[in-house]
Amino acid sequence: MSKELNGIIVINKPKGFTSFDVIAKLRGILHIKRLGHAGTLDPMATGVLPVFVGKATRACDILPNNEKSYKAGFKFGIKTDTQDITGNIIFEEKSDISFDSLAEKVKIFLGETEQLPPMYSAVSVGGKRLYELAREGKEAERKPRKIYVKNIEIVEFDEVSQTGVLDIHCSKGTYIRTIIHDLGEALGTGGVLTSLERTYSSGYDLSKSHSLEEIQSLAESGTDITEIMFPIDSAFEQYEKVILNSKHTRLYKSGVRLRLEQVGIRCENTYRVYGSDNEFLGLAFADKKANEFIIKKNFF
Repeated sequence: MSKELNGIIVINKPKGFTSFDVIAKLRGILHIKRLGHAGTLDPMATGVLPVFVGKATRACDILPNNEKSYKAGFKFGIKTDTQDITGNIIFEEKSDISFDSLAEKVKIFLGETEQLPPMYSAVSVGGKRLYELAREGKEAERKPRKIYVKNIEIVEFDEVSQTGVLDIHCSKGTYIRTIIHDLGEALGTGGVLTSLERTYSSGYDLSKSHSLEEIQSLAESGTDITEIMFPIDSAFEQYEKVILNSKHTRLYKSGVRLRLEQVGIRCENTYRVYGSDNEFLGLAFADKKANEFIIKKNFF
């Protein structure tokens, strides 16, 4: 493609693909190397995977909105070594959890809690990924990490089959399969994740996502891919917008730290910065003590 691509494509990740597989596939379709993603999904998971293209890759590690939402299928009465249905069964028994018991126990996961990362995860301990140690039959000492669960809703639950679906809205770094595992423990039985669909990630939801097949079809038909891309600044909409005049735009682009009165700012905060032609330039922090508009990240 001759046109430079810069922006965000929301992919509906298919089951069986790793997040890296999605990036590799898109590189082939778009013929562009500069691609990154926000929020890794396990191969068994589907759903929202924001992919950052071109200059947008600079945004991957500074996203202000790291909230995620999932629809998580589960089954009680079973445990696996991976905490999901793809693992080896290590415990199985007949379970008779009631809807009321489930509704009561999910409440303990709301708010800020600590979660022990599963052994089959990409968390690094002593320079090695936990899943690498797990595959060697080893277990490493893990430290609990703080997570935040904003909401858990029971979408459905069948008391006969002991299966159901939870809608979970949580912070970045939350292991949904561990929530299911811990929920099973709290109910006195086993619990495994049977399916996982991410419906929202960092400001982007499933309704705005596209399959890899759709992207392939658009590329082959010669359709302008930018028509389905979000602009880079869409990732930072929670920050207030500042538009510079032509003189200050030139100075900003040259790396000059402007004074706060030059840009008409009084509040100390991070801002989205635009040039006099309304081009998104990047993010800057208004430092009241230093009286400077400090550049955090450029996107021009």
